Order: sequence, then structure tokens, then C-alpha cells
Amino acid sequence: MALTATPITPRFGAEISGIDVSRPLSDADFAAIKDAMDQWGVCVLRGTGFDNAAHVAFSRHFGHLETAPAVKNRPRRHPDTPEIFDASNLTPAGDILVDENMVLHKKGDRLWHTDSSFMEMRSAYSLLLAYEVPQEGGLTYFADMRSAYEDLPADIREKIATHEAEHSLWYSRMLAGFPITEEEIDARPKARQPMIMPQEATGRTAIYIGSHAMDVVGMLREEGRALIKYLIEFATQPQYSFGVSYQPGDLVIWDNLATMHRGGDFDIFNERRDMRRTTVREGDAPEQADDPFTAYFQTSNPAN
Repeated sequence: MALTATPITPRFGAEISGIDVSRPLSDADFAAIKDAMDQWGVCVLRGTGFDNAAHVAFSRHFGHLETAPAVKNRPRRHPDTPEIFDASNLTPAGDILVDENMVLHKKGDRLWHTDSSFMEMRSAYSLLLAYEVPQEGGLTYFADMRSAYEDLPADIREKIATHEAEHSLWYSRMLAGFPITEEEIDARPKARQPMIMPQEATGRTAIYIGSHAMDVVGMLREEGRALIKYLIEFATQPQYSFGVSYQPGDLVIWDNLATMHRGGDFDIFNERRDMRRTTVREGDAPEQADDPFTAYFQTSNPAN
């Protein structure tokens, strides 16, 4: 069967069907999925039946997969598949998380952001698979950064075309209430990123920003943060955004270079939400094995 894309909004997001993802993908099947991703930015596949291994195998079609960081005294939930990033509210033992610092750290995921923009090596695609979902809430919300760019006032488009922003994971965590100071954040690694992202496949351009962005290079801190706030608020207006709800087995793929996203609220202390993500690095695979996320966390927080 041929791929069918059912739009979620007129310009952004689609549910795709017609390809049996439980079987090895042909080149033509993957090309159709890639074309749908280029057009819609976010694609939802319902009832994939994936386990961790199938999730990883499917994700490899999109490029080089990042490895989830190894953090001191915090074992991976999925040690047999290190490409799986844990996006749940669960401990490695499978219990609901109650550690206050970890809860605050994860709370930053509910702010509008772009995965891994705090890394110099950007992430292209993220693929998030649902295992357990809460009875209420727990959606993922997405924002269309290409349409938002196209609708920006001309003077703002001109301004962001020539500026870069500095991104820090710890800045978004501070915004969400994690106990860290501006001085500590300034002492930790940051990544400098362009504020717009032209896309060769479509000829369109996206705003590249999010809650990790803490400063605009060449602007006073207050002025730069006011611009970042304006861009996030502009791009997350209702005409540019929608939410995805899940059943176990559903998979959502998004292009980090064309979207922002955030997790939705749910009862985190009483409801289980087991979500697992793979992350595809932008560009070609490295010549030698690397683990940049572990290195980032070791450099950012030597106590880990």
C-alpha cells in the first residue's frame, strides 16, 4: 500500500498510514516517510507494535542515533538499548519518580524547546514511542517554526537572519524551577546556534529557538531575552500548534530543525507515563564512536 498522510492542521503535522512498519522498510517506503516528514514536520504512526529493538531499528533509517548519557549513580532504564532516551516519569526500577531534583529537572521538558539545541552537534529527528500513558493529559505539543517564520513581521525576520543565540540546558531547567543560579549557568558549556534554519529539501526556513536559548549574541541580555520570548510566544499561537495524544504503541516523529515541542501536564506523582525516544543527529555519522551527551553532562556537572 502507498503511504497516506492525513493532515492534523492545514500546514503542519499529519498522521501517516499505509506502510507496514512492523516489516523491514523498502527504500521506497522510507522515501515516502521522509517526504512526509519534509512536508509536515511532525508525523504520527498509530499502533506500531514496536519494542525497544524495533524502535531503534526503525529509527536508524533516519541517520546516526545518539546514545543516551550515562550519569553517575543513575543507571540507564534500558541498558540493552543505549540509543533509547528515557522520557518517562519512572525510575530505573520502574517506580514513579519522587526525587525532587529529578522531578524539577524533567519539568523543563514542559517548556517549549528544541531537542539538544544546547549541543553543538544538533539533533535532526526525534522519534518518541508510547509504552504507558496517563488517563488524562500527557500530550506532546508541537509548534510550526516554518509557518511562524513566514508570518513574522519583516523587520523581525531581518533581525534574526543575522544573529545567533547561546543555548544551555541548565537555563531551561532554571526557568522550570531547578535550583541553579545564573552564575553557575554562565560557567557551564553553551552552544551557539543560528536563529533561523534554512531547509534545502523544502526551500523553507524555520525559526530555531526555544527555552534552552538564554542570550542573543551581540545583544544586551535583557534585550536578547525579550526577543527570544517574543519569538516563542509568536510561534506557539494556536494557528501554529497542536497536541498529540497517545495510546501504547503510538510513535510520533518530529523534525527538530523545523519545530518546537513541549510535554503536557498530567498527574506525575500518581500516573505512569512511560515514553521512550530515539534521537537522530544532524548530518553524517561520525567516523569514530562518540558519546557527546555523557561528555556534556560530565563537563557541565562534574559531580555527575
